[in-house]
Amino acid sequence: MHRFANPTQFMRIANAIFPWVAGLAVILFVIGLPIALVTSPPDYQQGETVRIMYIHVPSAWLALMVYGTMAGGSAAFLIWRHPIANLTAKAAAPMGAVFTGLALVTGMLWGQPMWGTFWVWDARLTSFLILFFLYLGYLALGDAFEDSERGDKAAAILCLVGSINIPIIHFSVTWWNTLHQPSIMKLGGDGVKSSVDGSILLPLFVMLGAFTMYFFAVLILRLRSELLAAKIRNARLSQAAVGDALGQAAE
Repeated sequence: MHRFANPTQFMRIANAIFPWVAGLAVILFVIGLPIALVTSPPDYQQGETVRIMYIHVPSAWLALMVYGTMAGGSAAFLIWRHPIANLTAKAAAPMGAVFTGLALVTGMLWGQPMWGTFWVWDARLTSFLILFFLYLGYLALGDAFEDSERGDKAAAILCLVGSINIPIIHFSVTWWNTLHQPSIMKLGGDGVKSSVDGSILLPLFVMLGAFTMYFFAVLILRLRSELLAAKIRNARLSQAAVGDALGQAAE
């Protein structure tokens, strides 16, 4: 893992991956959006409102996956001082906040016609709202210190502590009585089954893939920006140190 701590080596691999994930994202969106929003059949109970699911479910999935990515990066940063892991967590955090906010908004729009209200304080909704605040807290805490390293450590600790919320979100529908249905895929004695019809399940999986590939493509672009910003920051610090040394020598 430590060989990926070299920014040049890491970006060489990331740049090789980027065209593939970006191309897959475009292809899957081109295929998935028309099917999901136009040609897929309406649900027999929910009608046309079921189409919100094709945005809501991938957004919720990415909200959890991105936070898991951040937690892994934060752990690697705190334990092994892995700089790329920390930059990955920082680059992923704004996207995770956007996906979480999108999941909350689409969930409210979906919930109103289904439940008769935009919001209820059940376990799934409340824990997901907490996830949104964890994202905002991570972003704010990272910029709250003049010493960037202290800010990165504080944000990483918050991320790891907040990761306990991920299994709570996932199992909330089985641990407590909530309005949400359990996972669309269930593992039983006779294999994996789904309560969702294939005509709806297929475009949903296509959209899940599209959102996931989009995340990885944008993550690589954001990592480029983070690495460039780090180089500029280090160059300025070096110039400032040289300037101070010359000033002291002149005195």
